[in-house]
Amino acid sequence: MSVDSVKRPPSGPRAELKRQAILRAARELFLREGFGVGMDSIAAEAGVSKVTVYNHFGSKEALFTSVITSALDEPLAGESSAALEGLADAGDLRAALVEAARTWVHAVRANHEVTALRNLVAAELHRFPELGEAWRHRGTEGHHPAVAGALRTLADQGRLVIPDLQVAVIQFYGLLVFPHMVFSSYGTQIDEDLTDRLITGGVDMFLAHYGTRSA
Repeated sequence: MSVDSVKRPPSGPRAELKRQAILRAARELFLREGFGVGMDSIAAEAGVSKVTVYNHFGSKEALFTSVITSALDEPLAGESSAALEGLADAGDLRAALVEAARTWVHAVRANHEVTALRNLVAAELHRFPELGEAWRHRGTEGHHPAVAGALRTLADQGRLVIPDLQVAVIQFYGLLVFPHMVFSSYGTQIDEDLTDRLITGGVDMFLAHYGTRSA
């Protein structure tokens, strides 16, 4: 099959508005009704035709994956993103990392929709293993660009020594966020005191491995 024969999704400002409307509608309906919701319902909720939904996403599996990946970095938006970007100018890197981590972890804990979407993925993987493959092929930096960008900048500045950015991103995420994801999957939460101890301990472990003497 030639490149020209591959159908490309619609583009342009009007198409982007429709794409975002479809993602919003699909997210709401997936959360409310699960993966079994029909594409007709998603199209109606978005105010577009079912053909338009398929033109943009190709399949319900691809739409579901887009919903999840678009939501994945929501906790890293706003204050969390600003805190990560501010690390490059921080005088005290440890203190800045701890504060950035607190902002990030709080956003993760407070975003119950993203938690519900992650749990929905876990529930559907046995039926649609291609969802997991789509995430895997997107790559670590594609999932966590704000974290990857912040760590890359610190490495470029010589404040961290990171020979493998992919591993560092996963380790940083694992030390700070994964515990909350695991607990939330069981319908419970880590209390505030333990959360703060995990944050400070996680940052110290990360800096002990990747930090320089000056850091």
